[in-house]
Amino acid sequence: MLSLLGATLLAPGLHAQPAAPTPPCDKPVYLTFDTGHMGVAPLIVDTLKRFDAKATFFLAQEPTKDGGQTLDDKWAPWWKALAEQGHDFGSHTWYHDAWVADLPDGRFRFRRAAGEQVPQIVEMSAADYCDELRQPARRFAEMTGRSMSMIFRAPAGRTSAALLAAARACGFRHVGWAQPAGFLGDELPSERFPNQALLEQALRRIKPGDILMAHLGIWSRQDPWAPAVLEPLMQGLKDRGMCFAPLRDHPDYAQWMRRPPESLALVRPRRMN
Repeated sequence: MLSLLGATLLAPGLHAQPAAPTPPCDKPVYLTFDTGHMGVAPLIVDTLKRFDAKATFFLAQEPTKDGGQTLDDKWAPWWKALAEQGHDFGSHTWYHDAWVADLPDGRFRFRRAAGEQVPQIVEMSAADYCDELRQPARRFAEMTGRSMSMIFRAPAGRTSAALLAAARACGFRHVGWAQPAGFLGDELPSERFPNQALLEQALRRIKPGDILMAHLGIWSRQDPWAPAVLEPLMQGLKDRGMCFAPLRDHPDYAQWMRRPPESLALVRPRRMN
């Protein structure tokens, strides 16, 4: 027997109206986050949820505030939940290797450093660098059961033409950020670049179409950037008619990200350290 409420909802002329379609995102900005100490990661995702915003995350195996690592078993369920929410994901290299120089023999020199680790100088061939890019994708698939997009962000954004060509040869395309507006400043010392100043600067500079970059926690910043800046920044951009879209909707990356992921089966596994 139908309840009175059910009968009312089914009565002629009283059918519920379909929800209005979501308006198209015609002034998008593209939020992207690189891994970090993860101390503010849940707060960042909560902020994204409040704005019903999708973002893109670039993953490396970095130290975390809780003594673990960003892609360890403790964080695996968190990444899986994030994937289920419809965000995009790319590689940030496995060991957070920042390009330093092209070498005459075709290899590359990198500065390997993440969090408070003592930096090391390492050298890699193009094949080694492909492994560095692919290992986060392998781990992402293990954690989530899903494929990572074949995009990457070089740590510190440092690249060369030869490095980009090596990455492209093994299926990866680099994603930078808008200059200078996309650099949101969370890596800068808070005593010289307080949150309010970073917020005001971002709101002045950012325009539709910009790719924005921040992190899931910076060890050296005393006054955390997120969510103190992120929430009012998103509200301010929204008040100016902008909206938030994942990179799969970006005109420069949409076609690339629709390509099927390349096989990772031949990549040798790395230890989780």
